[in-house]
Amino acid sequence: MRLTPLDRDNLAEDQQTVLDEIEQGPRGSWRKNFGTTGPFGAWVSAPSVGSAIQKTGEAIRFGTSLAPNVQEVAICTVGVFYQSKFEFAAHRELAIKAGVNPANLDLLKNEKIPGFEGNERLAWQIATQMLTEHGINDETYKAAVDRLSQTGVIELIATIGYYCLISLTLNSLEIPLEADMEDPFPIETN
Repeated sequence: MRLTPLDRDNLAEDQQTVLDEIEQGPRGSWRKNFGTTGPFGAWVSAPSVGSAIQKTGEAIRFGTSLAPNVQEVAICTVGVFYQSKFEFAAHRELAIKAGVNPANLDLLKNEKIPGFEGNERLAWQIATQMLTEHGINDETYKAAVDRLSQTGVIELIATIGYYCLISLTLNSLEIPLEADMEDPFPIETN
């Protein structure tokens, strides 16, 4: 890990503010004392941007019109694209809780075409197009607006963009998995 570990008992005031925002907000029920793990440690370490980023994440995770399963499919698609171990491991668990079929997540992880249906398939198509084509084609965009509304499509685009930021942060800082997380992309050695 490239990030200097944080001492929860010795944070600057602005760092403590960001940590409190993270742990006392809607994410608070996820894990005990998680505010210095995963991407959150980066946000606490750089509070001038960390506060704004965590607030954006809170709005995206807890303030959109998107169904949780649709949101989690998009997030997991981003995690796979970037091979972001922490991101995919954390959100695979959340996706399953939201009703996403684990077999489809395994296909996604193994870079096979998953059998997502309905709005889950639409979320996967949009995320895949944004990541590989740098936009959304007209046919997919029209289908998305018809099914999710224009607001829903904008929220989905924002979700995908935000989780690109998260995945790149996790990878660039080499943030490790938590002890109870399974490595979704183990490095094969011969």
